[in-house]
Amino acid sequence: MKLTRIIAVAGLLLLGSCGHVTDLQPARGQPLPVKPLMARATPTPEELLTIPPYAKPDRVDELMKRSQPRPQDPFDLAPGTGGAAPSLPPGSETAPDQQQPAAQPAPGMPTTPTTPGD
Repeated sequence: MKLTRIIAVAGLLLLGSCGHVTDLQPARGQPLPVKPLMARATPTPEELLTIPPYAKPDRVDELMKRSQPRPQDPFDLAPGTGGAAPSLPPGSETAPDQQQPAAQPAPGMPTTPTTPGD
């Protein structure tokens, strides 16, 4: 049991030590990537591996020195009351007891009889 643990720990140490880290280089016989269209020169491997500032911006740790009131926000409106719907403009309402005229079919189209309640 103890020998198994020793062998397992030794194997993990050997496995962990084989991950040697070196500088990245292009494979032998393979050139660096081609020059970008608008670039003045082909970037070096170091330039290609450098993270641009917009990808990892600096952190701002500025503490507030004193409390300041917020400026007025014109879009911070109170929710609606949920009241009645707005009224229609005059002349656009139809009385419920009035029947609307039936729509005429397009020229050349057959007329279909309709039954009340359709």
